[in-house]
Amino acid sequence: MVTNTTKISLYKKKRFWAGVLLAQFLLFYIFSQSEIAIRFFEHFFEFQKGFHQMSFAWIPFSFGDLLYVVFGIYLLYQLVKCFRKKTRNRSFFNLLVTANVCYFVYQLFWGMLYFQTPIIRKLPNPQEPSIEKAKVLALRYLEKCKVSRQRVQEDHNGIFIITDLKSVQEEILLQQKRLPIYISNKKATGINSFKPSLFKYVMNFTGILGYYNPFTAEAQYNAALPPTFIPFTSAHESSHQLGFAREQEANFVGYLIGVNSNNADLQYSTEYFTLKSLLRFIVADDPKFVKSIINNYSAGMKRDRLYERSFIMKHQGWLDDFFGFTNNLFLKSNQQEGSVTYSYFIDLLLQYEK
Repeated sequence: MVTNTTKISLYKKKRFWAGVLLAQFLLFYIFSQSEIAIRFFEHFFEFQKGFHQMSFAWIPFSFGDLLYVVFGIYLLYQLVKCFRKKTRNRSFFNLLVTANVCYFVYQLFWGMLYFQTPIIRKLPNPQEPSIEKAKVLALRYLEKCKVSRQRVQEDHNGIFIITDLKSVQEEILLQQKRLPIYISNKKATGINSFKPSLFKYVMNFTGILGYYNPFTAEAQYNAALPPTFIPFTSAHESSHQLGFAREQEANFVGYLIGVNSNNADLQYSTEYFTLKSLLRFIVADDPKFVKSIINNYSAGMKRDRLYERSFIMKHQGWLDDFFGFTNNLFLKSNQQEGSVTYSYFIDLLLQYEK
């Protein structure tokens, strides 16, 4: 039996936790405006990331995905109870406490890293990107792709395949230690915590290639993707593990990891991603140039492109639109460009290649 005293006590607890949540929003906003606070969170991430990764890397599957499943079931259970009069107050209280804990852990382990000093400020004499510079670079990466494509293996249909994914992952961990010091002074842990996502079949319809789990420090990738995506996606997610939160900066660090690699699969995937990014940047201004580049793909590159396009067309749908919209909101809420425009990566690329 629920007494009035119990109801009043629960009401006060709900007010308290609601106040704590609002206080957290305000506090972390203040932290995001403070260079001293941001440096503290950067140092904290460096201090804890090795232990964080090691705690879950030994598990042979994505423990973070399992946590998400359990958490989703718990939330659904509490939401259902919110519609019942007898359990409404208790369930709402449980949801408030859960929101407080998750928000605090997320911000402590990850959220504040979005406010780090941008990489572009670390590059000398930054200049505005130009279409002409991008064209020159696109021509260079077309030739690079043609050469690296000849070094990789194919399946019976002539499509690029990854012969040894573990060696790709080990090469990524090695290249993390060789990043230019003026771009990254972050410590590479050398811990292999790459995990195929448990949600790969759903991910096929969302446009999500991979993701970093800030609660378990695992780097998830979609193992069902065309092989051209997987090595660079892994390098991108490993950049998050290093401590680069912004998506475009993780692309750039992933580029630095892959483009200087001796692993043929990683190098080709990275150079191909770079070429496609340049062409997407150019296409609105000069579609004829982009068409001519694509027409000059090698035969193997053309087969890979057709395979990618057939995969994307096969899995387009409302989920892709929904996750594109939500990802756009998430990026903009964390001081980044939206999900459609990734010109910051091109800015970094052109400045670095300059």
